[in-house]
Amino acid sequence: MAAAAAACGGGAGAALAGGCRLLLLLLLALWRAAALPRGMLYPRDTPSRERKELGGLWSFRADLSPSRDAGFVQRWYRQPLRQTGPVIDMPVPASFNDITQDPSLENYIGWVWYEKEVLLPLRWLQDNLNTRVVLRFGSAHYYSIVWVNGVQVVEHEGGHLPFEADISSIVQDSPGIPCRITVALNNTLTPHTLPPGSILYMNDTTRYPKNYFVQNTRFDFFNYAGIHRPVVLYTTPSVYIDDITVTTTSSDSVATVQYQVSVVGSTLYSLSLSLYDQEGKVVATGDGPAGELKVLNPNLWWPYLMHETPGYRYSLEVKMQAQVNGAVLEDVYTLPVGIRTVHVTSTQFLINGRPFYFHGVNKHEDADIRGKGLDWPLVVKDFNLLRWLGANSFRTSHYPYAEEIMDLCDAYGIVVIDECPAVGIKMSQSFGNKSLQHHLVVMEELIRRDKNRPSVVMWSVANEPASELAPAAYYFKTVIAYTKALDPSRPVTYVTEANYAADRGAPYVDVICVNSYFSWYHDPGHLEVIPLQLTAQFENWYKTYQKPIIQSEYGADSVPGLHSDPPLMFSEEYQKAMLREYHSVFDKKRKEYVIGELIWNFADFMTNQGTTRVLGNKKGIFTRQRQPKSAAFVLKERYWKIANESSCLPPVIKSHPLFLK
Repeated sequence: MAAAAAACGGGAGAALAGGCRLLLLLLLALWRAAALPRGMLYPRDTPSRERKELGGLWSFRADLSPSRDAGFVQRWYRQPLRQTGPVIDMPVPASFNDITQDPSLENYIGWVWYEKEVLLPLRWLQDNLNTRVVLRFGSAHYYSIVWVNGVQVVEHEGGHLPFEADISSIVQDSPGIPCRITVALNNTLTPHTLPPGSILYMNDTTRYPKNYFVQNTRFDFFNYAGIHRPVVLYTTPSVYIDDITVTTTSSDSVATVQYQVSVVGSTLYSLSLSLYDQEGKVVATGDGPAGELKVLNPNLWWPYLMHETPGYRYSLEVKMQAQVNGAVLEDVYTLPVGIRTVHVTSTQFLINGRPFYFHGVNKHEDADIRGKGLDWPLVVKDFNLLRWLGANSFRTSHYPYAEEIMDLCDAYGIVVIDECPAVGIKMSQSFGNKSLQHHLVVMEELIRRDKNRPSVVMWSVANEPASELAPAAYYFKTVIAYTKALDPSRPVTYVTEANYAADRGAPYVDVICVNSYFSWYHDPGHLEVIPLQLTAQFENWYKTYQKPIIQSEYGADSVPGLHSDPPLMFSEEYQKAMLREYHSVFDKKRKEYVIGELIWNFADFMTNQGTTRVLGNKKGIFTRQRQPKSAAFVLKERYWKIANESSCLPPVIKSHPLFLK
């Protein structure tokens, strides 16, 4: 818990020290009570493991009963969904909102039901003593209950992180019979969910239909719902590698890969580890559940545009052998490993000991028709645009992104600020113990999933909370200390829009991340105020906290093809002019303590309907269909200029001619 102690601050007097001791005791109790029982390794095909993708068409039915509870009252999970009433085809992964022409489904709030029947390979079912079958969901928004053949197997709260269940005993009892998977999914948000929300009932029957209600939220993106990420069945031996944790340190000539491996199913096992480079050569070996591997003359993991071979990863192969009922079981899992370090000073963010400047974007998982559903063509297109743009980083605004996206960040060297779904925490009741306990569980789930990713250099525990409220001090002190206790190797932040003098959580972050929209939400149309107000913003924050600063959001809406000279709001010219005004201040302050700039937003995205939103938020530098606006070329020129000026960048940058045209 040393990192948690550091988060409490030092030398602030006996009262503060006593308070920190109480906080650490609380965190220890919470950790023991809430610690997740198992790991969450990404399912991979290995010599001992198989996986079966369950994507495609599922049966779907929305519960349209007034109380949204007919599915539970009538026990829809006890029989094929088609026997309960009318069903439609629904693609998985995808949001359900935009798939049909039914406007009631577009804005539906409540329980929906999915179902898939699948035949399992007989080899999965015959060796029921030594084979384990697991059902895994990459994510489903928001609250999920899952049954297999009518038996409940898992329940999960949260819309952006994976969950799974061991279903061996259910499916191995009935070989040759289709496995029926039923999911009840509820997208209702409350003051204690992440993100929070509230239900408003309209009881005036002279103005609203009977039983009419709406979902209110305090975030500016559409609350898409559905099974958003891949669903897979996979196998392991009955004694298996459950989790692997890797941390790395390095010097010029040698690196250390520290590892911990947990095995479930037996205490009598042996472990051997081999670290391979990209040419397949073994560079280090080890054994046992914990230890360290020494790598001579290591290839470090570098960000994109910071090295001629960004995103270098080794492969850590872990082999387990165990004796079970007279048989030898072997499990093999291979984990990609990037060797890199992260360190924060009062003015710099260092990766592998060298200053790193974030020139990147904020994104959303959002696209036409599929909503937030994982879509490989879109994912690859986005990464090609990021590299064309010269962006080296992004924040997962405002929730954890799909593991498949994070894999590409690791591979391409795109640096990530990994943000949990704590967006729109504005109500005072969202700072209570119930919310806090859930927030800690979410951080634990997030860190469990992404702890081994070299691309993830910082955790963000919230976006634009009401951090000026009195309860925010204890709330964020606790969340940040807990996050540091779980992962001492990375800095922690949250993204604020509060005034520097009123923000009660800022004392506990390692990096100040500030959102501001001068001449847009403040003094709209007045570009001339930006230099004065933005300079004052940076100077006030730094004078108060002596911590490096990232401009984590800035931008302006622009309607593609709308032009105005002189620039007027919503025109492409105004968006370009605003960017240039911000950039002139960034260029002065990045010589001092500003360590990054992240445009809002990478692409236009859908929001709730409102008088200030015309088919969504138009602050993207690309359209929702990924076509560039004028601002994209302004940013591209700037980002490549910054990259070429970097003292860390070797001349080999010329090997990217396609991106320089």
